[in-house]
Amino acid sequence: MNQPALETLSRAELEAEVLRLRQAGVVSGDAADAADAHRQALFEAIDDGFCIIEFFDGPHGPMSDYRHIEANSGYERHTGIAGIVGKTLRDIAPAEADGWLALYGEVLRSGEPVRFEREFVTAERFIEVSARRVGPACNRQVSVLFRDITARKAQEAALRRSEALARDNVQRVQLALAAGAIIGTWMWDIPTGQVAVDEGFAGVFGLPPSADPVSYTIDRLLEAVHPDDKPGVDAAIAACLADLGHYRHQYRVRGHEGRYAWVEAVGRVEADAQGQARRFPGVLLDLEARRAVEAERDRVTDELRRLTDTLEQRVADRTAELMHAEEQLRQAQKMEAVGQLTGGLAHDFNNLLAGISGSLEMIGTRLAQGRFAEVEKYLAMAQAAGRRAAALTHRLLAFSRRQTLDPRPTDINDLINGMADLVRRTVGPAIAVECVGAAGLWTALVDASQLENALLNLCLNARDAMPDGGRITIETANRWFDARSADAHEIPPGQYLSLCVSDTGVGMSADVIAKAFDPFFTTKPLGQGTGLGLSMIYGFAKQSGGHARIYSEEGSGTTVCIYLPRYYGAEQAQGELSGHFMSAADLAPAPGQGTVLVVDDEPLVRMLVVTALEDMGHHVLEAEDGAQGLKILQSDAPIDMLVTDVGLPGGMNGRQMVDAARSHRPATPVLFITGYAENAIIGSGHLEPGMQILTKPFAVGDLEQRVRTMLTGREDG
Repeated sequence: MNQPALETLSRAELEAEVLRLRQAGVVSGDAADAADAHRQALFEAIDDGFCIIEFFDGPHGPMSDYRHIEANSGYERHTGIAGIVGKTLRDIAPAEADGWLALYGEVLRSGEPVRFEREFVTAERFIEVSARRVGPACNRQVSVLFRDITARKAQEAALRRSEALARDNVQRVQLALAAGAIIGTWMWDIPTGQVAVDEGFAGVFGLPPSADPVSYTIDRLLEAVHPDDKPGVDAAIAACLADLGHYRHQYRVRGHEGRYAWVEAVGRVEADAQGQARRFPGVLLDLEARRAVEAERDRVTDELRRLTDTLEQRVADRTAELMHAEEQLRQAQKMEAVGQLTGGLAHDFNNLLAGISGSLEMIGTRLAQGRFAEVEKYLAMAQAAGRRAAALTHRLLAFSRRQTLDPRPTDINDLINGMADLVRRTVGPAIAVECVGAAGLWTALVDASQLENALLNLCLNARDAMPDGGRITIETANRWFDARSADAHEIPPGQYLSLCVSDTGVGMSADVIAKAFDPFFTTKPLGQGTGLGLSMIYGFAKQSGGHARIYSEEGSGTTVCIYLPRYYGAEQAQGELSGHFMSAADLAPAPGQGTVLVVDDEPLVRMLVVTALEDMGHHVLEAEDGAQGLKILQSDAPIDMLVTDVGLPGGMNGRQMVDAARSHRPATPVLFITGYAENAIIGSGHLEPGMQILTKPFAVGDLEQRVRTMLTGREDG
């Protein structure tokens, strides 16, 4: 059997011979053994990697994998994968399987050989591959001949990077030349003494321009240097040639018109293998523009120095202008706030006045018609509108932090427990209400009635945020705020109590939270909210020495917390703290057991108070200002109690009148009636024993109850 010598076969011939032997068919005996030995010798003679793969149907579908049925030792050399025979593609490279199957599957289907380069990720190498089908397609076999080209790929990548860097450097030089940063270049061949210069260099040195580099002797070029600068240039060049280092020197050079211009020469001496200076390349930089910039810098520095001398006065003038502008802005903001406030207030009060005036007109009509049975209905309507107007006024005063408070030591947990049933009835059965009172809760000095109103408002807001039902949690806690946390809460550092109302409702966006405490801001539909609830709570908390804050996210519910300062004195029983509105019908007539002095400058209010007290059986004295009231108080007339407005005309307010009469009547009970912000007049809410406050507008029943209580307490004492 004639066999070609292995060492004389090319790579393609070896591959063809292997395939020929593979396709030779079945032989027997010694011939078959010889053929196998010859084929194995051919396999190992190929330096490249070689293998034969056979497709089979796998769990991923028909022809979805292949097995390596033969391979030479070059396979391991070029891939680093040992023992490949018998392994499947998905065994060794499952992540790359689809890509290799597509390539070799097309060779098997079409019978067309392919050559390509591809990264073999599993082997961490690049390989060059040639593949062809073995026999007919039904054999499902493909031969693969490949070699590792990772080193070549790395060299090609390095070459590409080097070429890119060279291009970038050329571009940078071109950009520098175009921008005028470099005005010329030179290349000095040191052994010959010839200097090749470009057109820009020649123009600066007054030489004939040329599009191509022109060579001159170094001595010829140095003739253009200014005589005063030439010794320095010669010394700098000599030092650079001796040290084989970098060169940088500034000097003046004469151009075509005989005018000298400043330039800077920057270069470097290059040496040969023996350390001898061979070349001296460099660039020429224009210093005229730089010197112009430096001159401008010096001018600006002088100007700045001059301006600095008058800086203090200019800052003062500018500060005055800014303060004036800020004052104008604040005034504009005030007017806008007043406009918003009065607009909303007028809208709400117009509705209430319409109800009151309309009811009174209907009462007059029915009385004229003799239809007395219908009068009570319109009276009830007018009274309801009046109560709503009173509540609106209280909210406005609370928002402005100017309402008159009656602070008393209060156990907040007891207050919440007393309100729990009312809250549950108000929010309805679809909403669960949970009260979590902190153990050992500190006492607060607060107007309990106003705090009850604030708590009820918060629960109503929480109810409206949960139209489909949910949970309201009322919690209390003791809080200590250091300087940092107190600053974040806008309160002085110290010990505080927190009363928080949380809901599981729709929550608020950041924009809504920022506006929630503004007056008349509401997210409720028109007619379903005044927008004063949260602003009232905020004003009440601030006036009480604390703060209110909202914590919320859209879709995650809302928590509103009221922070109140801790009170260090003794607390009082809750029943003494707050009274509620009641009608005159709720009280039994009181016997006439005292003389009451009523001082008020408003005739209608004075008439109402006098009539109510007389109906109770009291003997009533009247005065319309502080001077008249003081005269009666200093007389010998028997007076069991004083009911006085705080804001009185004539230069003497209610508190001043009481103080002036104290020496004559030290034990007479005093009930202050106020409709505005006389906290400073009555002592910032801290009244002496025997003094109480009733805020206008008030229910007649509330007045009667307060007078009865104070007179009874006086007599018992």
